[in-house]
Amino acid sequence: MLAVDGLTLRAGQRVLVRDVSFNVQAGEIVALVGESGSGKTLTALSALNLLPAGVRHVAGAVVLDGVNMLQAAPAVLRKLRGGVAGMVFQEPMSSLNPLQRVHAHIAEALTLHGNMASRETVFGLLAEAGLSDLHRIAASYPHRLSGGQRQRVMIAMALANKPRFFIADEPTTALDVTLQSQILDLIARARAARGLGVLLVTHDLALVRRYADRVLVMDRGCVVEDGPVADIFAQPRHAQTQRLLAASELRLAPPARAAGAELLRVEHLTVRFAITRGLLRRQAGDVAAVDDVSFTLAAGETLGLVGESGSGKSTIALCLARLIKFHGRVMFDGADLGRLRGKALRAMRQHIQIVFQDPFGSLAPRMTVGGIIAEGLMVHEKGLSATARAARAMAALREVGLPADAAPRYPHEFSGGQRQRIAIARALILKPKLLILDEPTSALDITVQAEILRLLQSLQQRHGLAYLFISHDMRVIRAMAHRVMVLRDGRLIEQGTADEIFNIPREEYTKALIAATSS
Repeated sequence: MLAVDGLTLRAGQRVLVRDVSFNVQAGEIVALVGESGSGKTLTALSALNLLPAGVRHVAGAVVLDGVNMLQAAPAVLRKLRGGVAGMVFQEPMSSLNPLQRVHAHIAEALTLHGNMASRETVFGLLAEAGLSDLHRIAASYPHRLSGGQRQRVMIAMALANKPRFFIADEPTTALDVTLQSQILDLIARARAARGLGVLLVTHDLALVRRYADRVLVMDRGCVVEDGPVADIFAQPRHAQTQRLLAASELRLAPPARAAGAELLRVEHLTVRFAITRGLLRRQAGDVAAVDDVSFTLAAGETLGLVGESGSGKSTIALCLARLIKFHGRVMFDGADLGRLRGKALRAMRQHIQIVFQDPFGSLAPRMTVGGIIAEGLMVHEKGLSATARAARAMAALREVGLPADAAPRYPHEFSGGQRQRIAIARALILKPKLLILDEPTSALDITVQAEILRLLQSLQQRHGLAYLFISHDMRVIRAMAHRVMVLRDGRLIEQGTADEIFNIPREEYTKALIAATSS
């Protein structure tokens, strides 16, 4: 289905992909793994001739279903994209049209290739991708869905026209552990039923071990090792492969015990979203995204928040940052957040910073990285000179492991993992009291995850920061959290210390989450 021969890509004088060759047979799943910036995504994008502006093809061929994609006419490319080959991108929020409802996205994917877009077909594709409450999902705009729900909409679009080749660029990045297997099982069933060839780009080696037939390891734009999955995992030859496998087992020092005073108290937090139907979009009811949730958080403490996609985790984060309306009481550092207005609210926001799940959607594309990181200082520390702001921005870049030459560049020039580190630096530069981390490592490769988590532990111990840590990765929660809350369908079903939740969980749902991670 796909033959890549000697592919070389450049951006200016930098070689991004060098002499890469491999093929994917019909009915085969080939995994492409490596650190962020190793060239995995660029190689995958070449298969559909979707290279970003500034990246030049200088050598090699990419042949999809007998067509050289890098020399094909636009009309041929339109037929192949979505028809012969479907693709799921890493960041669904930046791939979906914010002005279109979900049903319009699915219908467009079908009609562009001459297929009927009936309601039954649209609903069937959404259900196949693991979505429920289909009427609400189909009528929603992308921003009203969780990250995992948006990713499943992308998968439904990619499979709409029954393609024979499928490119999955981190397809489970935004999904909780119970849904990761469902999505990969869906792709595996499509492979078995229709001989679907799959190129899987991922940093999750557990998924590679379970689903892939062959694996290619990339490092600095080159393929350094390839072969059957069983052979690569049993006897890795290259040092980079060995390093990736070693990093897949997350080993962190236990989090230091918190002893600070109460910083945050949440009482009976409730958020309801309207359900609208019909031509005039009249309200036909509502749904509780968060339903009567109460908890506390102390200075210097990490509270882990876990649950499936759509359980209300990110909605709670938005409430604490005062970005959406809510009912209930939220007391932060002695102030009632629900009552703050104007200057008082702006001043409080310096002390509550948030790192969003989708870094590309939260970084201004027309600002330099240095400007993005220093922007908060212009609002909250107006007395600083431009030189002082630049120095603080450079220090923040160093803290998250990015080089000084990152400051004058733009977000699109970085990999997904690098963009997430930029978002973390932007939040940390204001030295907040509470840092809300919404899947902060979901976009990072496994070798960088531990580095970022160690950094967060170090900052917490040094400055007494409180973390609300949202994640679907139970390994990360166990390594970072002092206490854990488990959400399901907007309700808090279990909470306790990390030891209690992981060693003696009471709820079957909690047991299932832990079991899905350990498997």
